[in-house]
Amino acid sequence: MARLLSVNVGMPEDVPWQGRTVRTGAWKSPVDGSRMVRRLNVEGDGQGDLAGHGGEIRAVLVYQLESYRYWRKQLGRDDLAFGMFGENFTVDGLPDDEVCIGDRYRVGEAEFEVTQPRVTCYRVGMRLGEPAMASLLVAHHRPGFYLRVITEGRVQAGDEITRTRRGPEELSVADTDALLYLPGRDPAKLRAALRIPALSPGWQQSFRELAAAGQSGRPEASAPGTPGFRPMRVARIVPETPDVSSVHLATTDGTTPPAGRPGQYLSLRLAVDGTARTVRSYSLSCTPTADAYRISVKHEAHGKVSGYIHARLRTGDLVDVAGPRGTFVLEEGTGPVVLLSAGIGVTPVLAMLHRLAAERDPRPVWWIHTTHDRAHHAFADEAHALLGRLPHAHEHIHYTAEPPPPGDDRITPGRPTTASLTALGVPADADAYLCGPTAFMDDLSGRLRELGLRPERIRTERFGALGAVNPGVTPTAPVRPHQPPGPPGTGPLVTFTRSGITTPWSPAHASLLELAEACSIPTRWSCRTGVCHTCVTPLLTGDVTYTTPPLELPEPGTALVCCSTPATEVVLDL
Repeated sequence: MARLLSVNVGMPEDVPWQGRTVRTGAWKSPVDGSRMVRRLNVEGDGQGDLAGHGGEIRAVLVYQLESYRYWRKQLGRDDLAFGMFGENFTVDGLPDDEVCIGDRYRVGEAEFEVTQPRVTCYRVGMRLGEPAMASLLVAHHRPGFYLRVITEGRVQAGDEITRTRRGPEELSVADTDALLYLPGRDPAKLRAALRIPALSPGWQQSFRELAAAGQSGRPEASAPGTPGFRPMRVARIVPETPDVSSVHLATTDGTTPPAGRPGQYLSLRLAVDGTARTVRSYSLSCTPTADAYRISVKHEAHGKVSGYIHARLRTGDLVDVAGPRGTFVLEEGTGPVVLLSAGIGVTPVLAMLHRLAAERDPRPVWWIHTTHDRAHHAFADEAHALLGRLPHAHEHIHYTAEPPPPGDDRITPGRPTTASLTALGVPADADAYLCGPTAFMDDLSGRLRELGLRPERIRTERFGALGAVNPGVTPTAPVRPHQPPGPPGTGPLVTFTRSGITTPWSPAHASLLELAEACSIPTRWSCRTGVCHTCVTPLLTGDVTYTTPPLELPEPGTALVCCSTPATEVVLDL
């Protein structure tokens, strides 16, 4: 008979970590007597990061005495006391390879249901002083698991634990954890996981994405193109507006360049300062032809690279090009399509429009573009002609700085609103693609949700540094990316394309992630040990070495920056 050995609680506190402050409830300690367990947590307990821990689905975390014994021996430690793995219930019995998702258990007055394995999180490593602990928990098949509360009630150490119902697919916690984080997935188990109602929505979504990716690998953060750069020749440069020019790039030997999907981007490497090579990414602005690409670049007031392209790049020049890549792409389907853009954000959705027009796609298409005025309306005639080739096209233009020309009912003043989108008949079952300034995309995404579009059907493309994902870290004022402090390194060059930083590698940093953090570049991570793949980053060129071998290698053309260092000069889409 399984038994509850200890009830452990702890309220969130601020913990210093690597020069930052982490808000965490990982410091839990045993309590005497009984405690009430309610829908969201144990009395006296709290979580610092509700995005990954806590809430109704993750109300109670369970860890086992046997795993404590295992880690005491494995880590050579005799100081591992109950609660140190962040668990609320320390139990004798209920091993991860026997407990199944959907199992229900009665403990004292309360009843619980198993919802998911523990989230792989760096904070368990913080608590134990073992940075690799998140990886070890998965690799050794000892994650522990979460419970939701079916019946509230009081529990205390010594209570017997009785199983009241078996999970419908009998998929163990250990197998479920391995299914998400380890290679060699069993397709039958993946299908079984998706049939378990008790499995948490987050894990269900991850398994749906794995199934959509072919059940053999993780969905990619950014679909890798052909790795490395290749020289291409500037075939011609075409001014589109006073501040936008299109650059046509052709192969130097007449061969066919890597195919691109509408919406993807190229990365260009240019000797802007004569010797220093700078990398920037630009969307394809039309469907690639057999031997050429087209990108369209806006001259930004203080843009070093865009200024170089507009003032100094000439027909016949050679440019290093990598790509195409990116997951902001036009998907196949039969439902309505909404293409929404502002300013130079028109380029990727224009490439999508080219593809739709070339195939005379029968889907209803809404083309909604916002720009300053007629003089700055890039591709106005081109887009209008393409829309004319579609059987069910709707064209709507917004000018923010001048009234529309008389008699042209396609153009209205101001910006799109919920009311205007409703009046245009934008359907709730559409797939929407948005590109433009961040504020524009955030605003329009919200308005589309108000119209009933599901969030997963609203896709956006963001250039510049992506938003940071640093769970539990107390936010600070953003700092412009910069060279890392301290003496310059002597290793291979590392380029972060979205942030415009190139710097030599120094072994003072344990990983590429730590180098990016030293440069104040927004980063995305969770486990920091090569498990969760939150940090997966497109690797445009170069090779990396893994200092901690990841449990599952990322897709070719990408790298896990949390546990890798540069083996050669590398260019990262970060």
